[in-house]
Amino acid sequence: MAERGAPVETTKTGATFVQMLVDFGGELRGEGLPVGSGDVLVYCGAMAALDPGDLLDLYWAGLTTLVTRRDHIAVYDRVFRRFFLDEGVDLPEPLQLALKTSSIENQSVIEVPATQPGRPGKDEEEARLGLMASDIEIWRHKSFAACTPDELATLRRIMARVRVIPPRRRTRRTVHTPSGERPDLRRTIRTTMRTHGEPSQLFWRQRRRKMRPLVLLLDVSGSMADYSRHLLQFAYSTRRAASRVEVFCFGTRLTRITRSLERRRPDEALDDAARSVFDWEGGTRIGHAIDTFVREWGRRGLSRGAIVVICSDGLDRGDPALLAAAMERLSRLSHKVVWMNPHKGDDDNFQPSTLGMMVAAPFVDLLLSGHDLASLEELAERLPELR
Repeated sequence: MAERGAPVETTKTGATFVQMLVDFGGELRGEGLPVGSGDVLVYCGAMAALDPGDLLDLYWAGLTTLVTRRDHIAVYDRVFRRFFLDEGVDLPEPLQLALKTSSIENQSVIEVPATQPGRPGKDEEEARLGLMASDIEIWRHKSFAACTPDELATLRRIMARVRVIPPRRRTRRTVHTPSGERPDLRRTIRTTMRTHGEPSQLFWRQRRRKMRPLVLLLDVSGSMADYSRHLLQFAYSTRRAASRVEVFCFGTRLTRITRSLERRRPDEALDDAARSVFDWEGGTRIGHAIDTFVREWGRRGLSRGAIVVICSDGLDRGDPALLAAAMERLSRLSHKVVWMNPHKGDDDNFQPSTLGMMVAAPFVDLLLSGHDLASLEELAERLPELR
């Protein structure tokens, strides 16, 4: 390899194409760029899918995989021109053969745009952000069932930023406050005794506020296939935002997936939760699932004073009497029962038409849709009001 700053001599005769890329990475390291062996391997992998005789492919693939900072682009450009475009360099035979038939064989200058590909200027970026904001506003009110895969992926990323805050309730315990609901006589008298009976300050106490538990019961049956994955993503975001959140899935039986959603990576958490639900996209027995929740979890205190959110379309193949009895017990144990039915949509005058929904309606405190992102945001906004 030639000395730094001097023309590169013909020391790569007969070297393989991969060895040439490795030597190029060494040249970059010699100029102070933080190029590691892993970066060079990624560069080689990228060139495996591109044309090795195209200098533009060589240039942009290296810029994408070997450069991590904008101020390193000038150094990379200078080293690339010296390494690949110096007339004294003996390139590997595959590259020589490709260059003979390439339209850029005698090219000595590579036109580098003022900004990188995909990095628009300020005005263009503002216009693009404006269009993107407009698209997002449209997608917020677009049903999950009508979205394309790309739109659904974008909505899932937006949904990850939704923060759900359950309402708070007053407990029996009290705390010291500058101005509260009632005077703290014990502390006031104790302080007065230190000043020989002269009252100096009046202290106050008020009841401590504690966040209510939030329980999500998600219908993952076949009739909810267009919405199940997005409701699960919403449950994951909710579980990450609030501590006292329990998540269950049900089809023909009830499955607790709270621990599966504790994983840090959302895709791993959702895949683990989906694997733990054996009746995914199967039948529906809403009454049996809610009855199981009340008997095995609700009566143990999980639903006492909690906000219970049921996400289902109400299509039930079970016993309506069992569903009515389970909903009646659930409404007595919990603080509020919220039902999210995708069939409601944006209809404010929605009337339930399925048997399961008609049976459960008398015990529901709030009915929302849950068919799009805007309805999930509405749930997040209205939860703190359910006091």
